[in-house]
Amino acid sequence: MTHLLRGQNEAVLIAVALLVLVALALVVWALLSGREAARPKPPPELPPEARPPPPEAPKPPKPAQAAPPPAAPAPELSAEERRRLREEEEERKKAAYRARKAEEARERDERRRAEEELRAREAEEVARRAEEAARAEAEAEAERQRRVQAEAGKTLAQGLEKTRSGFGGRLASLLGGEKTLGPELLGQLEEVLFSADIGVKTASHLLDVARDGLAKRELADPEKIKGAMRSEIERIVDLPVKPIAGANGAGGLAVWMVVGVNGVGKTTTIGKLAARLGASGKKVVVGAADTFRAAATEQLAVWADRAKAELVRGAEGGDPGSVAFEAVKRALEVGADVAIVDTAGRLHTKAPLMEELKKVKRVLGKAREGAPDEVLLVLDATVGQNAIAQARQFHEALGLTGIALTKLDGTAKGGVVIGICDELRVPVRYVGLGETAADLRPFDPKEYVQALFE
Repeated sequence: MTHLLRGQNEAVLIAVALLVLVALALVVWALLSGREAARPKPPPELPPEARPPPPEAPKPPKPAQAAPPPAAPAPELSAEERRRLREEEEERKKAAYRARKAEEARERDERRRAEEELRAREAEEVARRAEEAARAEAEAEAERQRRVQAEAGKTLAQGLEKTRSGFGGRLASLLGGEKTLGPELLGQLEEVLFSADIGVKTASHLLDVARDGLAKRELADPEKIKGAMRSEIERIVDLPVKPIAGANGAGGLAVWMVVGVNGVGKTTTIGKLAARLGASGKKVVVGAADTFRAAATEQLAVWADRAKAELVRGAEGGDPGSVAFEAVKRALEVGADVAIVDTAGRLHTKAPLMEELKKVKRVLGKAREGAPDEVLLVLDATVGQNAIAQARQFHEALGLTGIALTKLDGTAKGGVVIGICDELRVPVRYVGLGETAADLRPFDPKEYVQALFE
């Protein structure tokens, strides 16, 4: 039994040893295989035409060149040669010094010329600027003078040029020079006077002055008759008048009622009056009480804006009296100096118009006791004697305090001023001589007569 067990154990040991040997063999084979795979494979062999050329064999080094023989020592210079070389060296230095000095002098000259040119250019620039400044100042002064003249407006003499060449010119021609007094001359004088749009009454009065002076032998020659005509016309137009309310610094609110028929320039005159008053420091309120004409309100709005005046308006076709009342009340509220009330201007021959204007005047009195302070009638000078008829009817209905005569520069009928003053005894307050606000001028009787005869 024991022998049997021992035999079995030996067989087991032998089997294990074989297995170990086999495992070792496998490990050795695996190691050998890995080394073979890791070894680099030779590149594939290229065809002969693609193979690179074989490297060239290194060239043998060139034999070293023999060094040049040392230079022979320079021969020693003699004293004379050394002296000559020193002199040449000194001469070169002197030449270089002179060249440097010449260059410096040239540069100084160039700088001096450049500075002189710069100063000359600066002087020219200063002169040019001074000339431009003087020219600009002269132009500005000319423009200022032009504006002053434009703002001053036309003179009365300029505005009466057509009248002077008409009535004044004919009168001067008739009564000038050496002429004999007699019925024929008086007849010619009568023709001149009655064709001058001064009115029949005024023409007759002036003719009577000439006849009376001739009868009393006070007027011995035509020049004296001309002087008498001038003196009488000056007396007629120089009416005693009080200062226009609100225009000369009077305290409180001044109420102006402006009347006139359509087409005479009433609305424009109101705008110019507002501009004049505003320019003099007055605070102005304008009432657009011509409610029957929408264009009048729009025109007043433009003028009020220019004059920096406040505009009070009503509904189109509304009650004119209501607008007039509100305009005065507004002027009182804002502390205005002047309230200017525009009114309707249909034909003066229509009685309802005059009644409407009377009503507006009564309403103004209710808005402020004693108003209106001024009732100003605007007349068109170009209608001649018809202006006298208009003035008479407005005066009878409203009691005029003054007249503004427009378009005097565009007509030869400026003699109508004489007829208005003579027949109605109503002073002419303003005359219109052009389109600008400055062309509405206060009327000066002496200036009018002077412009008429000279």
